[in-house]
Amino acid sequence: MRKGMADWFAEHPVEVLCLQETKAQPDQVKKEEAQLREIGFSHAYWHSAEKKGYSGVATLSRRPADLVSEGCGIEKYDAEGRILRTDFGELTLLNCYFPSGTTGDVRQAFKMEFLDDFFKWVQELRKERPNLVVVGDYNIAHNESDIHDPVRNKKTSGFLPEERAWMDKWLESGFVDAFRHLNPGKEEYSWWTYRANARANNKGWRLDYHSVSNAFASRLEACYQMTDAVHSDHCPVIATYNL
Repeated sequence: MRKGMADWFAEHPVEVLCLQETKAQPDQVKKEEAQLREIGFSHAYWHSAEKKGYSGVATLSRRPADLVSEGCGIEKYDAEGRILRTDFGELTLLNCYFPSGTTGDVRQAFKMEFLDDFFKWVQELRKERPNLVVVGDYNIAHNESDIHDPVRNKKTSGFLPEERAWMDKWLESGFVDAFRHLNPGKEEYSWWTYRANARANNKGWRLDYHSVSNAFASRLEACYQMTDAVHSDHCPVIATYNL
């Protein structure tokens, strides 16, 4: 908010805003929530990590959700505030912050377990709620066009063969990558390291996605990265749907 986010949203009045890696408990950001309410985000839903200053997701919306559900029922992930479900009519929106494996083998193994368990959970959920949109920081660059230097990063967490294979399986299971579906040949990124002036040189990764279930894909109208919005090391990924 100190970097002008409220002004940005006044110019780009999205209906629903999904944040990942909030690192906050709701009672720590009352002032910021009040500022967002002033510009129309009158409903705020949180799933924070038990550990203070870590992980967490939040979904802010201009209209109330019909249903709000925290987590996926698996304690080791829910304790980290990784998944928040909100239903709006026939649409089920999952706001997700996938684990990172960059700190070493233990967390990489945790990430791969999460991917497998999340996949199974979503497949069951989709039987009940077929109109699914799964947004957030997946911490995976899927293809070579989603990363600025695929050769040197082929053994780096976030671009490992097993992670990319999971993305293949995910999309083959009945989802479309909204951005890639509408922009098959375009190279855009959603995250840049703070090191080595990476953002100015556009040395980035596309880690943030809108995955849309096949049953809902016909409602998709646009998806793009707002690369000029500099409020964090990620930029917003905007998608519009015809409801």
